[in-house]
Amino acid sequence: MCFSLRSYYNAFLQNSLFIFIISSLLDHPEARIIVVGTCNFYQGSWVIDNSYPIYDSSKCPFIGEGFDCQGNGRPDNSYLKYKWSPSGCEIPRFDGQDFLKRYVGKSIMFVGDSISHNQWRSFSCMLHAAVPNMRYTKSTQRGRIKYLNFTDYRVSLVYIRNVFLVDLVVENTERILKIDTISSGDAWKNADVTIFNTWHWWLHTGKLQPWDKIQEGNMWYKDLDRMVAFEKGLTTWSKWVDRNINHQNAQVYYLGIPPVHYRGNEWGSPGQKTTCRNQTTPIAGSIYPGGQIPGQPVVQKVLNEMTSPVYFLDVTLLSQLRKDGHPGIYGNKAHKGLDCSHWCNAGVPDTWNHLFYASISLPRK
Repeated sequence: MCFSLRSYYNAFLQNSLFIFIISSLLDHPEARIIVVGTCNFYQGSWVIDNSYPIYDSSKCPFIGEGFDCQGNGRPDNSYLKYKWSPSGCEIPRFDGQDFLKRYVGKSIMFVGDSISHNQWRSFSCMLHAAVPNMRYTKSTQRGRIKYLNFTDYRVSLVYIRNVFLVDLVVENTERILKIDTISSGDAWKNADVTIFNTWHWWLHTGKLQPWDKIQEGNMWYKDLDRMVAFEKGLTTWSKWVDRNINHQNAQVYYLGIPPVHYRGNEWGSPGQKTTCRNQTTPIAGSIYPGGQIPGQPVVQKVLNEMTSPVYFLDVTLLSQLRKDGHPGIYGNKAHKGLDCSHWCNAGVPDTWNHLFYASISLPRK
């Protein structure tokens, strides 16, 4: 059954008093998730929708090789036809032109690791597809900050690479992860909307570990339990947001932990060597057999303790169900390597952005 956006507004208004009461009593991330009646946008399953994908990756000038699975030769395309369907309701259809009109003269910033880059490129393509002839300019600063300006609407999309959100510095040739300081946050203060993310780099070990020492105040560690380090770093970020963001003028989002799919036994596939490679369909249903990611309770705890409003894009479960959504060997034209961490564009990140749009298109208390 299809519903107009007006229908969503009416349904939402009917339940607004209920939502207001619940939100005032509960101070946890779930209370910041928009619901229609008893519907949670983050609980549901993937269904075929032949009107998908939202955009054609071959027509998007911002796609980037690393996420362009079709352009890199991925032979199947059924993964593009899946739509996230919440249990008991539907998400308002994405309307990129409506978003651009709402945010005339505003800046939308994505801060985090390459997953944020994945999301930034997805959103760029979604808006471009909505208004294909829209003029734009783009630039890169120091290789870590990407700017895309849709000049007709004066809407800026900015990606800032900052994999830990806290400081990673080099002192006397040593790489030091300072889990209690943020020195690069001034750039974040200028955005009208900021979507933060950090996770994957906290788990890297061996040659991929990007630090030699961890520092907290006057304490030095060769290493820390990774969940302890992650919680300390994320808490530093949360306190920075509480102190520095003017929430009268700016909105802050946190993107939940996107999963990887390197171990097929997590979703019940036989054989220890099963990965995302050659996966062409999502996991059926609404439950991921592999269970929760260890960092999820940490995110919940830290967001729960914040004093400022942060909207939680809780995309972990819906992404866990998409073992078919990664580039695999199609993260480059040479088909070298195996990428079960990032996501094809078009694909799963479009749903993250669709849910972001839903959060601003429906009225909220």
